[in-house]
Amino acid sequence: MKTTSSQSTRFHNLDTIPNWSISDANDIYQISRWGEGYFSVSEKGDLCVNPTRTENGPVINMMEILEEMKNKNIAFPAVIRFHDILRSQVTNLNKTFRSLIEEAKFTGSYFGVYPIKVNQMREVVEEIVDAGAPFNYGLEAGSKPELLAALAMNTNQNSLTVVNGYKDRDLLRLALLGNQLGRKVIVVVEKYTELLDLMEISQEVGVEPMIGLRAKIATKSSGKWASSGGDYAKFGLTITEILQAVKYMKSINKEHCLKLFHFHIGSQIPDIKTIKDSINEGARIYAKLYKEGAKLEFFDVGGGVGVNYDGTRSNSPSSINYTTKDYVADVVYILKQVCDLEDVPHPNIVSESGRAITAHHSCVITNVFGALEIGAATENFNTDKVVSENILVSNMRELTNDLNDKNYQDVYNDATKLKEESISAFKFGILSLDERAKLETLYWRICKRIVEIASRDEYAPDEILALKNQMAHQYMCNLSIFQSAPDTWAIGQILPVLPIHKLNEKPTELCTLVDITCDSDGKLDNFLSADGPANTIPLHKLTGEDYYIGLFMTGAYQDIMGDNHNCFGRLNELHIFCDDDDPTDFYIEEVIYGNVASTVLASLQYNPLTMAQTMKANIDTQVKRGKIRPREGVTLTDFYEGCLMSYTYLKK
Repeated sequence: MKTTSSQSTRFHNLDTIPNWSISDANDIYQISRWGEGYFSVSEKGDLCVNPTRTENGPVINMMEILEEMKNKNIAFPAVIRFHDILRSQVTNLNKTFRSLIEEAKFTGSYFGVYPIKVNQMREVVEEIVDAGAPFNYGLEAGSKPELLAALAMNTNQNSLTVVNGYKDRDLLRLALLGNQLGRKVIVVVEKYTELLDLMEISQEVGVEPMIGLRAKIATKSSGKWASSGGDYAKFGLTITEILQAVKYMKSINKEHCLKLFHFHIGSQIPDIKTIKDSINEGARIYAKLYKEGAKLEFFDVGGGVGVNYDGTRSNSPSSINYTTKDYVADVVYILKQVCDLEDVPHPNIVSESGRAITAHHSCVITNVFGALEIGAATENFNTDKVVSENILVSNMRELTNDLNDKNYQDVYNDATKLKEESISAFKFGILSLDERAKLETLYWRICKRIVEIASRDEYAPDEILALKNQMAHQYMCNLSIFQSAPDTWAIGQILPVLPIHKLNEKPTELCTLVDITCDSDGKLDNFLSADGPANTIPLHKLTGEDYYIGLFMTGAYQDIMGDNHNCFGRLNELHIFCDDDDPTDFYIEEVIYGNVASTVLASLQYNPLTMAQTMKANIDTQVKRGKIRPREGVTLTDFYEGCLMSYTYLKK
């Protein structure tokens, strides 16, 4: 028998909340915890966005955005981006570093870079570069296309462009082009041969490179990406290789080109202790290298700053047990202490935070278009006793009559056993189809009543709690998990999910979510709650009116990693900006329409024009044979061609 906490019981049995309020909605969906001040609930129960997190700043009602979408005939599902949240996050990170550097009397400066890989969308990168301009906030590129974008976007000659990842000679030459243009492009050496190639090419083009050395530090990371650091990491140089690189640069009198020391211990680091240990080790290596004659100017702590996806503020893989200020304070103070002890200058600090910058700014809004309820078809099925009824059916009916608050677990065990026996009896021809239907109808009625009874029992057994999850409604959402939330499928990432309206009304249905793909993995059944991860989410009963659900914190990786499973393409996308002079406090700055069917098919090597011509020819043939009337043939041709040019998702 499992004793559940009051919070867990409250989550699974909302009937215990007599007078529902928006504070209950905040608790159930953990809005204030994962929202970091950017999201709140209005008195009328609508989710609101506070993009500047200022006391008297603009407040955007999500339902007003949806109303404007409907007025403009912008179909669901849609990605909604709040550019002011991006700007707020960039400003907050830079100001926090500046404040703590001043407080600690640290003599270096902060030169952050945004890693484009986290979200390569032009509008996102453009906004980050613009918001970061007053702070000389730069970009990080990990591939040739990303470097092409970074060189075009990052024109601030005081900010850095850091080049990571494996590199061929063209990529190295491209980085040197940035140096020729007067940019601060730092090539981080990931393997020793890159250094040799870089120096050879730099001599050819007549420009000195700015070089970084990436170390494989020994500190073990934590979380889902723990293996990206340590001795067996994919990237970086061993200490031996780093010393060889310094020796080589000295031998050709180019040691002054060594500008940056870099390390990276993983993404979404949940535990602040991991960060402390890595900074301490990295700072020691930097100090020793400086004494070896590598007069490094920049100390790059890499990325890894996580976000609080599940709202727990813990060291779980989907959370973090620290704030931005905690992280920055550790970087600044630990580095200062080590440098002072080693008697070396304080370097300029570089960080490559991406997830923490972008996660909150983007969400996916989808409409729910139906529900699947286990046993729903059994409600009106006639289960009356008939002459010569099979004993299995009679026994199941008796269990239905005997069920009460005291014996529900025994009844469940007996009913489950009877159901199993009925399947065997049916296979042997002992049970008729009608009898099997009656027995299953009675079984599901028993299960529903047991779930109702167990909801009032604080000490409900595990198997009954599992039954409650299994009996949850499946709400059908107009989206593809593989396109809009691939991390939930691929690595079990928890994303905040909640209705964006009716939050002043008590939700009555425990649900899981299923998408419109024909893949059984296209579902969400892992949600945050006040008591940790849960397999169901409480939602409102569908009444035939529009009902909208949001998937939040999708701005990092989800936007760029989605695939076209089942040929569902990119979503319609809205870019929202604050406007204090507007009655709604916002305006839609841009709408980028998602893929139509022909675009997705063309990307998969189909030829939509040929397809349309083939279908028209087939329809014309049937018209000539008299199978289809001419007017109907024209209508069918237009319909097919219209579908080719339509949004890949379902219409309302």
